[in-house]
Amino acid sequence: MSVDLYELDLGTLALFVGSAAAEAVQKELAAHGFDGLRVSHGYVFQHLVEDLPRTIGELARKMEVTQQAASKVVAELEGLGYVERVPDPRDARIRRVRLTGRGHAAVGAARRARAAQEERLVARGGRERLEECRAVLAELLEELSGAGAVRRREVRPPR
Repeated sequence: MSVDLYELDLGTLALFVGSAAAEAVQKELAAHGFDGLRVSHGYVFQHLVEDLPRTIGELARKMEVTQQAASKVVAELEGLGYVERVPDPRDARIRRVRLTGRGHAAVGAARRARAAQEERLVARGGRERLEECRAVLAELLEELSGAGAVRRREVRPPR
């Protein structure tokens, strides 16, 4: 039995759109040599993208996961060359995590891939329609109390 997309509730439809968009970005990243990245890595990147190195403990608190979980994903990203651990400038015993040049390049490539997705939608339905859709989704995010976390770059991984 086929699902009628126009009968789905807005939240479910938005979830599916977001998942499909994220998967397309992942494929685009891999095609440009950014291998090994997963959507879940974005929850770490959001805390490092502004060039503010963080400790594992800080990342764990911001992502609301254990230090062990944060350490595991950082080690994975470090092995892939997207992040590095550096000494704290005030206390060399403390190690901080920051994006590498490759990490910043991956962020840029992901942003370009998302912009290209939007341009394809503009070509299909026009800029006004895209902006109306963006407005509805932003209003829904506000209504569901999710906008603050997005603004602060504190989106938690799904539970």
